[in-house]
Amino acid sequence: MMEDEELEFVEDLEAILHLTPEVQLAIEQVFPSQDPLDRADFNAVEYINTLFPTEQSLANIDDVVNNIRLKIRRLDDNIRTVVRGQTNVGQDGRQALEEAQKAIQQLFGKIKDIKDKAEKSEQMVKEITRDIKQLDHAKRHLTTSITTLNHLHMLAGGVDSLEAMTRKRQYGEVANLLQGVVNVLEHFQKYMGIPQIRQLSERVKAAQSELGTQILADFDESFPAQGSKKSGGPSIVLRDACLVANVLDPRIKQEIIKKFIRQHLSEYLVLFQENQDVAWLDKIDRRYAWIKRQLVDYEEKFGRMFPEEWCMTERIAVEFCHITRTELAKLMRTRAREIEVKLLLFAIQRTTNFEGLLAKRFSGSTLNDGPGQKKPETPLEPTNPFLEDEDNGSEKDEDLDRLKKPKAPDNPFHGIVSKCFEPHLYVYIESQDKNLGELINRFVADFRAQGPPKSGTDEGGAVLPSCADLFVYYKKCMVQCSQLSTGEPMIALTTIFQKYLREYAWKILSGNLPKTSTSSGGLTISSLLKEKEGSEVAKFTMEELCLICSILSTAEYCLATTQQLEEKLKEKVDKTLMERINLTGEMDTFSTVISNSIQLLVQDLDAACDPALTAMSKMPWQSVEHVGDQSPYVTSVIMHIKQNVPIIRDSLASTRKYFTQFCVKFTNSFIPKFINHLFRCKPISMVGAEQLLLDTHSLKTVLLDLPSIGSQVVRKAPASYTKIVVKGMTRAEMILKVVMAPHEPCLVFVDNYIKLLADSNPETFQKILDMKGLKRSEQSTMLELFRQRLPNPPSGPDGGPSLTFSAPTPEQESSRIRKLEKLIKKRIQ
Repeated sequence: MMEDEELEFVEDLEAILHLTPEVQLAIEQVFPSQDPLDRADFNAVEYINTLFPTEQSLANIDDVVNNIRLKIRRLDDNIRTVVRGQTNVGQDGRQALEEAQKAIQQLFGKIKDIKDKAEKSEQMVKEITRDIKQLDHAKRHLTTSITTLNHLHMLAGGVDSLEAMTRKRQYGEVANLLQGVVNVLEHFQKYMGIPQIRQLSERVKAAQSELGTQILADFDESFPAQGSKKSGGPSIVLRDACLVANVLDPRIKQEIIKKFIRQHLSEYLVLFQENQDVAWLDKIDRRYAWIKRQLVDYEEKFGRMFPEEWCMTERIAVEFCHITRTELAKLMRTRAREIEVKLLLFAIQRTTNFEGLLAKRFSGSTLNDGPGQKKPETPLEPTNPFLEDEDNGSEKDEDLDRLKKPKAPDNPFHGIVSKCFEPHLYVYIESQDKNLGELINRFVADFRAQGPPKSGTDEGGAVLPSCADLFVYYKKCMVQCSQLSTGEPMIALTTIFQKYLREYAWKILSGNLPKTSTSSGGLTISSLLKEKEGSEVAKFTMEELCLICSILSTAEYCLATTQQLEEKLKEKVDKTLMERINLTGEMDTFSTVISNSIQLLVQDLDAACDPALTAMSKMPWQSVEHVGDQSPYVTSVIMHIKQNVPIIRDSLASTRKYFTQFCVKFTNSFIPKFINHLFRCKPISMVGAEQLLLDTHSLKTVLLDLPSIGSQVVRKAPASYTKIVVKGMTRAEMILKVVMAPHEPCLVFVDNYIKLLADSNPETFQKILDMKGLKRSEQSTMLELFRQRLPNPPSGPDGGPSLTFSAPTPEQESSRIRKLEKLIKKRIQ
């Protein structure tokens, strides 16, 4: 019973002393301690075990108990002190709270007193300032009344003076007075309901109307429409009248400008009538010379009469341009058959020069605000082609990269006159069509006269000079036409460009590619066996190979330049017409020429190697007695490669990627053909297979070095090319290794064939059996076993071997393979 009661007491004590984790953490932060007794997870058993880890340590138990009792007494003393110290805390707190409440009450009373005093002060201020506010309002109203009466006096006096000065034509005084009257009248807009104010406003409007009519009459009198000059002419009165017109309705100013310009240009319309000789395009210079004289005459006689901000000189020039454009357009429609290219270009050149002169002299600020005038269209390329021709005589020697220079600032007067020539630019387009046709014919004649590029010279494989001449001419035509128009004529010119790009591709490039023909001679078995090098001549001569490479390089240059030409045409033409410019078809044509050229080079070298491969397939491989150096057919193939490839590589030095394409295409053509001829070599003895394996390794080495063969600078072949050679020639080596393997036991032979070649085609297996010279009965057994061993076909017929040849061989067979390996290593060294 006693033990149970003690356990219950301990459990109740633990429940009372259990603290939450937050409280425990706060205690640890305030009173940090390393004593195990202060830990929240204190375990008495573990603590005792720590104090007495062994039985021998129990000898000190009395000392430990005394220490713990001492700690308990000290803890009790601390607790007692703290409890006693907290006895008077509650009483002190209550006393402090009462004192705070009394202080708050006193503060609230003081705030209330201050508020009452502030309200009394505000009421006192209002009573003091009531009379001052009344005086202030009275002063403001009095000031407004005096100002209004003053303005009214000024308005009434100004209107009387304005009417009197108008009758006396005192325009100098009227200009300043009218502006003042108008400004004063604006202050009375809210008083228009008063009859007297409304009457003054109507008198001002009447005076303005009378001034406008009077000034127009004065100008009509001084500058009659018939163009007869009176002695009155420009005067101070008219100069002051222009100042008055600035204040009047803007229509008065526009009417004065319109009548003066019409009168000033009336002589021009008479001198250059449609029926006059000087009106035609060949004398267009006289039109521009006349307006230059007139502008100088105007500056001398009337320059000070009109205000500077009216820009009368520019307005006269702009109106002259509009009249000239209209008259020239009408004249060219009437005499369209008489327009020739040289005449048209002469007129356009002089006109664009004049427009450039206007841009240097004037800012173009009047192109928008003139009566009946429209702003000319802003061109995409404002540079004057004819001025460039005069300043830069060597422009035809530049290529299209020159067009990347920054554009000149826009000419606001561009097209203000020359726009009238655009409907007749078909004459220019037809002329360029004819010129380009003659240029292509000249290129053909020059090529035939000069012949193909000579081998061993810098001309071999170089771009044909006619190509650069063609694109330089294209650039000149494009720049000229873009200065004349950026609309439909540019589209028409693009069509002409497309036509002659195709003609150049077919007549100059494709038309001059050497034609393939069957070779008259070939290598015979006896010639191969006798190793008579040079007994066969390649299809194409060295000059023909250089010609093919030159045409390929030219086509590559045309392809890149045609793409640049398309981009430049799209920059020059209007944005709405950009989609109609597409030279993709012409670029595809040049790509076709490149492909055909590479194919010709591949076919030539491929055909040169054919007799050697044919001789290989007809050699008696069953009767070969010993393995020697490489066979004569290998020597022949290497000879042809060393003859052709260095010429092609040097000729295509500027287009390295196409030489790489040639190497890849030749390898893709030669290796399958070599394997097909390898299958024709039947039957093959063990020694013959070893010789073929040696020859195959020699060809593999040559093909791997094909890109740099015969070159002093050895470059590493591209990885993609090396992968093709290794994959193809490794298959040929695996075929020969299968042929060298013994065919018994059959199961091992079939399994090794599958591992080495990974080819599930029975026809390939049949060819291997034919090469081994097996009988039909043995072949049938082998084929049946082959089909049984292939439940799942391999991934592909051309896959490389995944396992090495592991079939058991006799000692004699292994010695032969070791001998073959020594020969191959010696050959490599």
